[in-house]
Amino acid sequence: MNNLIVRKISDLENRPYKFVQKGVEKGSIAIMYRGDNGIAIGRGLKTKINVNLGTSSGHCIQEEEIQKAKIAECYGADTITDLSTAGDIPEIRRSILGVTTLPMTTVPLYQAVAENTLDHLTDDIIIENLKEQVKEDISSMVLHCPSFETIKAMKHSSRILGVVSKGGAMITSFMLKNNQENPYITHFDEILTLLKSKNIVLSLGNTMRSGCIHDSRDTAQILEIEENIRLAQRAHKKGVQVIIEGAGGHIRADKIAESVRYYKEKTDFPLFVAGPLPADVGMGYDHITGAIGATFAAGAGADYLCYITRAEHKSLPTPDEVKEGLMAFRIAAHIGDSMKYGVSDQDKHIAENRARMNFQEQAIYALDPEEAGRGTPTDTNCTMCGSFCAIKMIQTYFLKNELKNGDM
Repeated sequence: MNNLIVRKISDLENRPYKFVQKGVEKGSIAIMYRGDNGIAIGRGLKTKINVNLGTSSGHCIQEEEIQKAKIAECYGADTITDLSTAGDIPEIRRSILGVTTLPMTTVPLYQAVAENTLDHLTDDIIIENLKEQVKEDISSMVLHCPSFETIKAMKHSSRILGVVSKGGAMITSFMLKNNQENPYITHFDEILTLLKSKNIVLSLGNTMRSGCIHDSRDTAQILEIEENIRLAQRAHKKGVQVIIEGAGGHIRADKIAESVRYYKEKTDFPLFVAGPLPADVGMGYDHITGAIGATFAAGAGADYLCYITRAEHKSLPTPDEVKEGLMAFRIAAHIGDSMKYGVSDQDKHIAENRARMNFQEQAIYALDPEEAGRGTPTDTNCTMCGSFCAIKMIQTYFLKNELKNGDM
């Protein structure tokens, strides 16, 4: 544990040093290191946000992904994840790392499959690819670790959609094709040694998440949660920090908090949630649908959110859509934190300046000061109400006139 970084984190989080230190020791807090900085994720801390980016075989423009990475850092992402499956994948990672200071997560299986296809994939290729990525400046790695038992349970489920996790589908297909156990499980101790050597956080993937709100929690999801917790405990005993992905995907609104609490009652390891989406009809506006679900999840105790853009289910997002999705999830995290820890002074400062009709000062305290300040009046007049401003009317006719008995 880097004590200097822990002190920086305790200052940023407004938490005692020992609170952060003990959280890391217990496993309820994980720190993703990047150089002399670190992002802490876990119980009692601000909800963090991850931005996914990366190429695909359908759209591969390296410069776009670099631009997205810059936007992610500029507009307040806490971490980035490179999900590239096309182009020169190692070079794409190096380029993104070269223009950002944020911790980066990878899914090593993506590169292994992209470069070898499922037909030629082997255990050795999977592990060798992971070894190569460990040598890079990576802060966290996602491993999808469903067992053969969990996959059998999924096959016998009545889901509309089966496995919707890309990494989960890759490892599941590999296991079924070769009729073998998950190589991440059979090589788990070796992998832990590799991750510990570079203090890389292990993120256990959410293979069995639901792909639509009509697919409720089933045996496969329960088995995966239990398996991930057992693997997390093994990793923690070996000195490897862990985050568990769960309660993500598509979950009906009234079940989101319940799903988060179900996880939190079982373990203290930080919970990483993708979305979740509480409706399927928002296609084209899934950044909004996802932010609504993320608010419920963060408020119920989720520690780490993976943003969603309006392009979800359709295409890779544009740079503008990355910003839009990130800001939607920053709002969700902020509201979620107000549910967990109480309302913030930041909201109060905006309210006080709103009462004074000070538009410029309001913008300063907004989550996106640039957007908040765009088009704001230079004086105390705005076009929303014009001359019928509620605040001005009250200041003129109520606050400046003393009420007398019987007047009201």
